[in-house]
Amino acid sequence: MVAPTTRETGPVIVEKVHTGKVVGISIIAALGGFLFGYDSSVINGANKAVFYQFQIENTSLQGFVVAIALLGSAVGAFFGGRLADKIGRKKVMVIAAILFLIAGVGQAFPFSVGDFMLWRVVGGFAIGLAAVISPMYISEVAPAHLRGRLSSLFQLAIVVGIFATQLVNQIIIAMVPDTVQEPLKNPQVPPVEANNVLALGLQAWQWMFLCMVVPAVIYWLLSLTIPESPRYLVAEKKSDKAKEVLSTIYVEDVDGKIAAIEESLKGDHKPSMKDIKGPRFGLLPLVWVGIILAIFQQFVGINAVFYYSNLIWSAVGFDESKAFTTSTIISAVNVIFTFVAIALIDRVGRKLLLLVGSAGMFITLAILAITFVTAPKCTQALIDAGGTAGCDLPADLNTPMLSASGGWIAVIALNTYVAFFAATWGPIVWVLLGEMFPNKIRAAALSIGVMANWIANFIVSETFPTLVSISLGLAYGIFTVCALLSFFYVLKFVKETKGVELEDMESLEGVELAGEATV
Repeated sequence: MVAPTTRETGPVIVEKVHTGKVVGISIIAALGGFLFGYDSSVINGANKAVFYQFQIENTSLQGFVVAIALLGSAVGAFFGGRLADKIGRKKVMVIAAILFLIAGVGQAFPFSVGDFMLWRVVGGFAIGLAAVISPMYISEVAPAHLRGRLSSLFQLAIVVGIFATQLVNQIIIAMVPDTVQEPLKNPQVPPVEANNVLALGLQAWQWMFLCMVVPAVIYWLLSLTIPESPRYLVAEKKSDKAKEVLSTIYVEDVDGKIAAIEESLKGDHKPSMKDIKGPRFGLLPLVWVGIILAIFQQFVGINAVFYYSNLIWSAVGFDESKAFTTSTIISAVNVIFTFVAIALIDRVGRKLLLLVGSAGMFITLAILAITFVTAPKCTQALIDAGGTAGCDLPADLNTPMLSASGGWIAVIALNTYVAFFAATWGPIVWVLLGEMFPNKIRAAALSIGVMANWIANFIVSETFPTLVSISLGLAYGIFTVCALLSFFYVLKFVKETKGVELEDMESLEGVELAGEATV
């Protein structure tokens, strides 16, 4: 059989491996992505109920309550790489699982909005750890010819987590009584179904958060069963243990792989944050490539869709039940098309898929922006006249009122946008961040890249409610421009890494590491 080739990387060597073993441990590592998706998305179903519970009417504060978890994620990502190099990849997974468990319980039983925000930060910190450690671990145990597909399991776990959240939220909403069970706290901001009591005296939104406890416990227990990363073990001068781990993955040439890892880590100090310092604004050029990729993944607006999809559909006139259903469909599309990425990434390569994704997102986002801009807006006069669906409260002012055809155009365009993202930018950015950096700088560079991702996520999430209050079309117009810019950025700066061994990334990228000569 002739090995597949690419213009930039040459032949891809297909090695003999214990496929079941490496797939199994990769799936366990990817479970951090499931908790990542669940915790980051559960607020979508609970946000209106939480806003009512604590009488949060200011749109900026609403955005901050949602987005503050992302600050925790940025901090978690920053320290994730350091912890991974200090105590190992496996122990960081265990810590993340425990924090997910604590955050789920804390968000379900807040004493105040400040307390709720604190637990949001704890959950965010766990997400940041998971976003660093899962791609890193999978890339370090996966054979080169399978690394793209196995690393994509992390994104698959994220989108399955998002879908599970939407499904759980919808089931919970379907189980609660339709009638409000408490006096109105504010006639201008009525409660939603998620404020109704479901069981044990707990409101539906509380159960949405409590459901996170189950996968958190499973992740905790399973993370104890997987081996430590062989790259980390070699860095800790534990080559014999690393050889044992690699022997469970590879059928042959384990000694050669140990030697290659040792060579890539050669130096007079352990990997640290100092290794990523360079001439471009204090960082190595390759690190900046990863940072900007991570930022673009957020600036195309994907998490505005998942954090606020119910609010978006309410803004265009959908009732709460229909908004939940539409959001669940979007999550299902996200899952389905992630499998497309898994099928293609090690065949087509990373760069081409990113370019296709940028082009597709640009077109679909442009359609959404035009649809929202050209739709008539909710006015005070219409509200005063008795209003209509999606235009009966002061908070509805200036929101687009889509016709039946306009609503269908928006639904189709948004689902197509999600499909393009899921098949390309969603998984591939995580794959690249996990594999594009040489062994010596991987943990540090990945931490910075993921931190940038979460800061960008925070910016989008914090500003989106305000942008929506001005113009939903403006918000999607900004995402459209970012999608276009991402195309040209990938075209110029991103190199193909398909089939390249981790120990060969330094030569592929032409990286000048701190204290070393230029390659």
